[in-house]
Amino acid sequence: MSKRILTHSQLLQLKRWNTPTIYNGWEQITKEDRRTHFNLEETHDFMPQMGPMVGYAVTLVVEPSNPAHKQNMSAIEEYRRYVASVPGPKIVVVQDLDKPACYGSFWGEVQANTHRALGCVGTITDGAIRDLDEMTNSGLHAIARRLCVGHAYVHPVRWNCEVEVFGCKVKPGDLIHADKHGFLVIPEEDQAGILDAAIFMDVNECNHTIRAAREAAGKSMDELLADLAEAKRQFGADAQSHFKAK
Repeated sequence: MSKRILTHSQLLQLKRWNTPTIYNGWEQITKEDRRTHFNLEETHDFMPQMGPMVGYAVTLVVEPSNPAHKQNMSAIEEYRRYVASVPGPKIVVVQDLDKPACYGSFWGEVQANTHRALGCVGTITDGAIRDLDEMTNSGLHAIARRLCVGHAYVHPVRWNCEVEVFGCKVKPGDLIHADKHGFLVIPEEDQAGILDAAIFMDVNECNHTIRAAREAAGKSMDELLADLAEAKRQFGADAQSHFKAK
């Protein structure tokens, strides 16, 4: 499991920014490929009013179409003990082996309230959720592929293992930032600098590229284009100077 790098206060500060802003900072400090570590498939945030969620991954695999999994009567208790053993905040990342079919949902009113009690703030699943209003009322933030009616034979199959959801691999303990845009898995080596990087890049945009566009009134097109080019140059220079010094 990944080492905990950030304090609770820093995690709360990360929640103040949307996931694209966190990505903008991450790409400046990471040695990873900037085309990786986030969802490659479309996600659906069913509670966008909750804003971003930040937490450490606990992982689960389900297969609602297969009734054989119900024979393992101790699985749900063992899975819950695993979730309870991990310090929060936690995001439950659920891989549905039935994808692209959808026979049932692990999530509903009961599981949402249970996982909130276990210290979970949300879930990311490439399967479905149901009881949308009741889940929202529980306070568990859900990013999923779709809604569905039933639960079929949903039962824990594996947990505390690497999973793949929406084209992105997630390991237990990974730090995740997620909102209506999707989710980003922040590598351990990038976590210490992610907050500073995201804040700097947001301020850098406001000072240069966004400012130049919003101060366009009364200028000719030639003047505006010149201002935009200078803003882009200064934006790049400030970013290079800031991160080169780190």
